Amino acid sequence: MKRWGLCLLRVSTGWLLVIWGLDKIVNVDHGLAVAEGFYLGIGSQAFFLNVFGGLEALLGGLVVLGLWRRWAYPVMTVTVGVTALAVWKSVIDPWGWVFEGSNPLFYPSVIILAAALTIWGSMGDDTMTLDARRSA
Repeated sequence: MKRWGLCLLRVSTGWLLVIWGLDKIVNVDHGLAVAEGFYLGIGSQAFFLNVFGGLEALLGGLVVLGLWRRWAYPVMTVTVGVTALAVWKSVIDPWGWVFEGSNPLFYPSVIILAAALTIWGSMGDDTMTLDARRSA
């Protein structure tokens, strides 16, 4: 059960990074709006979004496959951590009782961060990865 749970957690979290990355490439206007609204305008140029989107999709693919985990998992954790930090108001106050502009749909960002930390911390227990198969 544990190995299947870790595999599902890794694949679903990695796939989310693939989706986020491809969205930056395919739907540039959405990426620009997100950069302006949540990341203080950092990366709000189409070229940057395309490059970052490609790197994010590649990172997600590495996580899905469980490849180069010692590098990919910390980068994934930082990436989803920055996202959770960007929507901190919605994590603390999802209904906007205190902070204007909160959105309960952003609360799962903290759950995704917890998933990334679990994946990274359980790297040795996740045997259903390409890294584990290569070293066997």
